[in-house]
Amino acid sequence: MSLKEKCQIKISKAKATVIICITVCICIIAISIVFMGMLRKETYASAIPEEKSDTSNLKSNIDIMNILQENTKEQYREEFTVEEKDIEYITTYEDNSDLPKGMVKVMQEGRDGLQEIITKKTYINDELKGEETSTKIIIAPIDKIVQVGTGKYKSNYKVKVGDTLYVTPDMLAVMCQPSQDAEKLLTIHRDTEVQLIEIQREWYKISYNIYTGYCPANCLTYLKPNSLLEQDQGEEGAYTKEQLISKLSFNMNLNTPSGLTVEQFKQALSGHSQDKNKIFKNNAEYFYYIEKQYNVNGIFVAAVGIHESGWGTSSICLNKRNLFGYGAYDRDPYNSAYSYNNYSESIDLIARVFSKYYLNPAGTFIYDGQVASGDYYNGATLTGVNTKYATDKNWANAVFNWMKVLYNNI
Repeated sequence: MSLKEKCQIKISKAKATVIICITVCICIIAISIVFMGMLRKETYASAIPEEKSDTSNLKSNIDIMNILQENTKEQYREEFTVEEKDIEYITTYEDNSDLPKGMVKVMQEGRDGLQEIITKKTYINDELKGEETSTKIIIAPIDKIVQVGTGKYKSNYKVKVGDTLYVTPDMLAVMCQPSQDAEKLLTIHRDTEVQLIEIQREWYKISYNIYTGYCPANCLTYLKPNSLLEQDQGEEGAYTKEQLISKLSFNMNLNTPSGLTVEQFKQALSGHSQDKNKIFKNNAEYFYYIEKQYNVNGIFVAAVGIHESGWGTSSICLNKRNLFGYGAYDRDPYNSAYSYNNYSESIDLIARVFSKYYLNPAGTFIYDGQVASGDYYNGATLTGVNTKYATDKNWANAVFNWMKVLYNNI
């Protein structure tokens, strides 16, 4: 073999050795890369449990019970309403022997007050759980004072245009129009002499000096101060029992006086065995007085009192002098019912309530220069009153039955 050939063989072996070394190095690098990758995966994988451990620790810091309680606890809320409502005045009756028997003389005009009623309702999960009411008086009422004649004589005189009349209250406002809401023209005092120009149901148009205006009819009288009639003339418009009964019907208008005299009222309400405490007998004349002032049927009002109080035997009647259960609410009837000093106050107030809210449409001139609100007006009959006054659908029939009893007792 030549030297040249030997050299070529050595070079070839050297190249092969280099190739083998390079190949080995590449393999080592590749294995290293794979190994490092696996090592990183293991490191990453080993970090996962550590992160899970941290999350577990976070959850353990949250109060699961609080979350449950927040989502399941009862929802509490309060609701407030504010309402303005009239305060009905009270009427005080005084006997006056210097007036003819049965005459009604207003000594002080009554005025309704105004109150603010605040109601708080408590709800749990939208279910009403409690209700509280508080009141705030905005305008205090002025009580009405009425003198009723107890003198020996009676009078049937009916005033007419052109008569001289006399003021009965201490002070009387003369208005520009026949309404308490009208502008006041002037104030005149008790016993002032005026001339009657025109009669408009509950209002008289009068003249005084240079002034002409209006005032409530029941604040004027034809009797001179400190004078008495000298003879008994009987009561005007007295009807026989037959005439009175002929007017009685279930559908009769109740915003018209019955026409009974004070003596006939006493007859109608006397001699009833159910009236164990003589409450209706002893207060019979006040059903006559309310007819004279408020244009309501007094027999109807008496029948309502009989029905509501069980002839004066209910605890509300006996303890609170409230013949009608007025003001009583179903949730607490006894404590919510109004209290009075005597039965005459109860009778007078309920007559005004019927006239103002139930028996006359809104805007009707009624008593003391006021107009009806008509809030519960559905007709001036028993059926009409029953619609809003009583939830008992048989109420009207029961009241009418007592009306028949009273008419037939005259």
